This record gives sequence, C-alpha cells and structure tokens, in this order.
Amino acid sequence: MLEVIATLCKELGHEVFPFNSAERAIENLCGIEPQLVIADIKMEKIGGFDVLRACHDITPMPAVIMITGYASVETALESMKLGAYDYVTKPFKIDELQMTISRALEFQSAVRENVYLKKELKERYKFENIVGTSQKMQQVYNLIAKVANTDSTILIQGESGTGKELVARALHFNSRRQHHPFVAINCSALPENLLESELFGHRKGAFTGAVQDKVGLFEEAQHGTIFLDEVNSMAAPLQTKLLRVIQERQIRRVGDTKSVPINVRVLAATNESLQDKIRTGGFREDLYYRLAVIPIEMPPLRERLEDVPLLAQYFVQKVAAISRIEPPKIEPDAIKCLGGYPWPGNVRELENAIERACALCEGGVIKVTDLPPQVSSRAGAPNPESAGNLPIGQTLDLFVKDLERRFIEETIRFNEGSRERAAKMLGISMATLYRKLAN
Repeated sequence: MLEVIATLCKELGHEVFPFNSAERAIENLCGIEPQLVIADIKMEKIGGFDVLRACHDITPMPAVIMITGYASVETALESMKLGAYDYVTKPFKIDELQMTISRALEFQSAVRENVYLKKELKERYKFENIVGTSQKMQQVYNLIAKVANTDSTILIQGESGTGKELVARALHFNSRRQHHPFVAINCSALPENLLESELFGHRKGAFTGAVQDKVGLFEEAQHGTIFLDEVNSMAAPLQTKLLRVIQERQIRRVGDTKSVPINVRVLAATNESLQDKIRTGGFREDLYYRLAVIPIEMPPLRERLEDVPLLAQYFVQKVAAISRIEPPKIEPDAIKCLGGYPWPGNVRELENAIERACALCEGGVIKVTDLPPQVSSRAGAPNPESAGNLPIGQTLDLFVKDLERRFIEETIRFNEGSRERAAKMLGISMATLYRKLAN
C-alpha cells in the first residue's frame, strides 16, 4: 500500500517521502516540513494518531489524511478532533484518494498563504513602523507597549493623518487576539441607519432592502478587534446602542428579538475633542468614559517637526520598495524645506509629498523643486501666505476657510481630480469634503 500511494503521488507531480513505520516518520517530520501527511491509523507499536499529534509541532501544520480499515463514526470523529483534514477507508478507490489529496493540498495552500499574510501584517504593524524619535512619540510608544496585550478599550485621539489606524492595527497585531479578525469601519462614511446595520447586522425583512440576514461587523470581529474610526461622528441613538453593547457584551441585529454574546476588543478613534462635544451635547459622557478607558493622544506633525527627516527617509524607502527602484537621496535644502512646513495634513500629507517627489525627481536626488508647491514655497519661492502678502483686514474665520479650501483643492489636483481619493487622503468623508468646498 505504501508503494501504491507513493507511486500515485509521484505521478501527480509531488515530491514524496515514504516511511514504513510511524517512528521513522515522526523522526523526519520537522526536517521535511511536509504540506501533506498520509498515515494509516493501525500500525505496529505506535499508530497514525501519534503521527497526527506530532504534526502539530510543525508550523504551519500539514494537512493530514488518515487511512483506516475500521470505518466507524468514532474513528472518524477522533481523527477530526485531533486535527485531521479527512480520512479514507480501506479498500479505497484510487480516484477517491486522488481527489482527497488534491482537496487537502488546496486547503493547505490556503492555510500557508494565510499564515504568510498574517506574518506580513504583523511585520507591517510592528511598533517600529510608527516612526518618530521625538519625546512625544516616545511617550506614545511606551503607552502602546504597555496596553497592547490587554483587553482594555482604547480611545486614540488626534487630527486626521496622524496615524490613528496604524496605532490601532499595531495594538491588535501585538496582542493575544492577533490571530483573530481586525475589523475597521469609518463611522462617518455611512448614514445612521446603514451604520447600525453594518455594526450589528440585520434580519431579513427588518427594513426595505433587507432581502436576507446579514452578520454585523461586531460578529465578524468575534475574538478579535473592532476599530471604530471617527466615532465622534456617530449619531446620538447609535451612541446609546454602542454603549449598551460595550456594557453587556451582547449585540442584537436590527429586526431581531434575540441577543448574541460577543468577545471583541473595542478600539475607537476621534479627530476632534469628544469632551468639547460632550459640553455641546453632541456626545454621551457615559460612552466617552467607556471608550476612553485608556486614551492615546497622537501628536500632530507640527508639534514634532524633528521627526520629519526620519519620516521622509522612511517613506522614501517605502516608495522605493513598492516601485522596485533605487531609493533617491534627499538634498539638504529639501530636508530643510520639509522641516519648515507645518504639515496641516500631518503624516499622511508628508507621505504623499514624498511619493510625489520620488516620481518627479531626476538623477536619484529629491530637490526642493520636486516638492509640492505649498511645501517648496518655504524655500523662498513666491508664497501667497508669506508675511508681506497676508490678507490683513480679513476675519480669521474667512482666512482659515479660504486656506482650508485651497488645501483641499490642491489635494484634489494631486489626485488627478478624484474627489473620492482626495477625501480618503485628507481623512474626511465625501460629505465633509463637499461641505467645506461649498463654504
């Protein structure tokens, strides 16, 4: 039988390592790291279940097919409980075994890809990728390291573009929940009724258009983490429901009468002061204290300009790796220029500026002229906002609105006229973008 199965697998194009005893197979498992193990359950001395248990020491664990002449439900269940992919009974048909092998290898390929992607994600969201050596960023690092592996609810506060979602992902991928889902949603991107359905799910017929049952994001994040970005934009009725979910650790789908228990860590982010919203009646105080068990404040880039050169070099390396090019150097005048700009769009704006500069530069050197106009003007080019050209006599409110609108328009031009991409880059909803352009 060993020779028959080995010959079949070789004919299918696989590399095969046959062993005629469980002991020899177990001795060689870790050295071979197979994708698939086929083992008979009944063997001398030690059997197939021992081989199956030994497979658990390999990462990722190979798919295991058990062969048995005792086609009982108990044997099948025991092998599946121990982690076997499938089993076949003797006497088996060659095409049956061939199909089982094919399915098992497809499954194992998906498992290996998943392990690889999770490894890549964890690498991407290491603390080291939240770049900065300033004192304010060191405080952020220290706090993240302390709370990452807890289940505490965390509120990440900071302006748009400061890296709040990067912090949320770092918290998740450095916690005990890292092998479970990380589910993110921007609360400002959907109207109240749709957001409720997205978060909690709904039953068929709960409202017009609910043609089938829908699982909400809280259920999708079971045993993992849910990240509620721009939680400050959430409507009052939904705030009440979210408060109840956090308190009771249960959700109820729209249109349902039953509650579902959840085991989810909640991370939230806001780009405006929730305490100010509490004072104006725009946010529930009790929900704020539930969310802000541990607050993390992300400083705007203008308050840590000493990090700009380091961030710029980081983004150059990132762009070069993606584009598979030699990383360009940044000339000293350009570095000085980058460090003299206030970065109203924060780290996100800096990243976009570096990506633009990498695309425009020649000779492998980023010069001042390769930087966006609003940045390069700091090097002495004509600047409409320079001291001699400030619109003295205009109210501060009108000046700020005009500056904001021009910044949005420049971002739209940078994105080749795509308002959707511009809104995403600016960290605001489409509705907010249109409203600010209309002001």
